[in-house]
Amino acid sequence: MTPTETRAIVTLSLLAAFADGEKHERERAEIKRIAEGLSQADGVSLPALYQDVLMKRVDVASAAGALTSVDAKQLAYEMAVCVCDADGAHSAAEQRFLADLKTALGLGAAADQFTQQAEALAAAPLATAAAAPAAVNDAELDKTILHAAILNGALELLPESLSTMAIIPLQMKLVYGIGRAHGFELDRGHVKDFLATVGVGLTSQYLEQAGRKLLGGLLGRVGGGLLRGVGQQAVSTGMSFASTYALGHVARQYYAGGRTLSTQMLKQAYDRVTQEAQGLHTRYLPAMQEKARTLDAGKLLAMVRGG
Repeated sequence: MTPTETRAIVTLSLLAAFADGEKHERERAEIKRIAEGLSQADGVSLPALYQDVLMKRVDVASAAGALTSVDAKQLAYEMAVCVCDADGAHSAAEQRFLADLKTALGLGAAADQFTQQAEALAAAPLATAAAAPAAVNDAELDKTILHAAILNGALELLPESLSTMAIIPLQMKLVYGIGRAHGFELDRGHVKDFLATVGVGLTSQYLEQAGRKLLGGLLGRVGGGLLRGVGQQAVSTGMSFASTYALGHVARQYYAGGRTLSTQMLKQAYDRVTQEAQGLHTRYLPAMQEKARTLDAGKLLAMVRGG
C-alpha cells in the first residue's frame, strides 16, 4: 500500500470518527492524543490529517478518490464501518456517512455483508452463561481476566478489520461478567460509562489499534506469511493485552468494593495496572501468538456471542 493510500484510509477513518457530530470532548481528546502519539510513519503525518479533518479541509470524495485498488477501497470502508460501530450500532448520521462512502468508493454487495457482520458484533449481548463465574472466586476471576487479555492480545495480531473490532465487545463482556460475579446487574450503558471513566474510549481505542496495524503494515494482510512473524512488533506495546488486563482487575476492585471508588481513583488504578500489564506482555506473548494461530476470523461473531 502506498503512502497516498494509507493517508486516504486514515483520513476516511478520522472522518468516520466525527461523522455523528456527537463525540464527547474526552473522546475527541483521545483521538487527538492518538494522532499525536502515532505521529508519523511511512510518510503519513497523523497530526496533520487530524487537523485537516477538524478544519474540514478534506471530505469523503477527495479521500476516496485517492484510492485506486479494490483491496484499498474495501479496507478503507471496513475501517470506517468499524470506527462507526465501535461504540455501538451506528447512528443515522453515521449511516448516511457510510452510504456516501460506499458510493464514492464504488463498492457493492461485499460492503453490505461486512456492514452486517460489524453491526452484529457491535450488538452482541453482554449476558452469556460463559461471561464470567456466577459467584466471586478470586482464583477463577484471575484466570478469566488473564484468558481475556491473552485472547484480545491474539486478536490484535490478526490482520482482519473485524478481529480488531471484536476486542471492544469482549472487553465489555469481561467487565459485565465481573460486575455480575459481585452481584451487580449491568447494562451496556453502565459498562460504557465504566470504560469511559477509567479512560478507555471505544472509538478512540479502535482507531489506535487499527492505526497501529495499518501503519505497521499488518492490517489487511492475508495468506500464509502472516504468522511467520506474527505481529511484526507492529503491536509490540501489547495494547489490547494490557488494556484488557487492566480493565479486568480494576473492574474487580471497583465492584468488589461496592462501586465506591472515585473517578480519580479509578483512573489512577487503571494507569497503574496498565503499566504492570505492559511488563507482563513479553511473558505472555508466546501464548498470544499461539492463540492467534488457532483463531478463525470467520467465527468471530460466534466467539463474541459465546464469550
